[in-house]
Amino acid sequence: MTFSELLFLVRSDLYRRAGTVSARTFLRHYFIEPGFKYGFWLRVRQFVASRTLLRILFLPVMKLVMLQLGFKYGIMIAGVARIGPGFYICHFGGIWISNEAVIGRNVNISQDVTIGVTCRGKRQGAPVIGDNVYIGPGAKVIGRIRVGNNVAIGANSLVCRDVPDNAVVVGVPARIISMHGAAGYVNNTDYDVVLAPAKPDIVPQPVELMEKEGPAEAGR
Repeated sequence: MTFSELLFLVRSDLYRRAGTVSARTFLRHYFIEPGFKYGFWLRVRQFVASRTLLRILFLPVMKLVMLQLGFKYGIMIAGVARIGPGFYICHFGGIWISNEAVIGRNVNISQDVTIGVTCRGKRQGAPVIGDNVYIGPGAKVIGRIRVGNNVAIGANSLVCRDVPDNAVVVGVPARIISMHGAAGYVNNTDYDVVLAPAKPDIVPQPVELMEKEGPAEAGR
């Protein structure tokens, strides 16, 4: 990861939350929004881990910082989890994301959400989540499954099977109740235009990973 990529990721996360990007906006959300603060340090930790010298000098410190923030805010996101730009932690507390997870652009995470692995069976592994996805409070997304683009997952749902694009799913296990997608829940996604001069190539999209590597490899 380059510094320009780090800057773009942080600014895209901020824009998703505030609809604008400025030093004042950054400071306000950093000090009053635990989700943004945690996400900022997660991005910095991933940048440090990607640079050899910084990794040697500062990665142990960054791990301690993330551990302290995790205990304080109840958020545990693996430093190696692949998360696209525009990541939005809506509310903090009880959040767990596996180190094997792949998360696309503009994904909203609510409180008490787990994105985790299964350790046996045909869906052994972790989820691949597409773009513009809303994950409601208490939802659990488990196993080597694919959650498509523009999906809304209702509160306290258990998602353990593939979800097609534009679906709204609820229940235990989750079932499709409509095809109205996440419209209205995932907002401020036009940062590609607003931040265009600073936009780098970030990461392959989750759907591209699935097509290139196959479901088993993309989920791990």
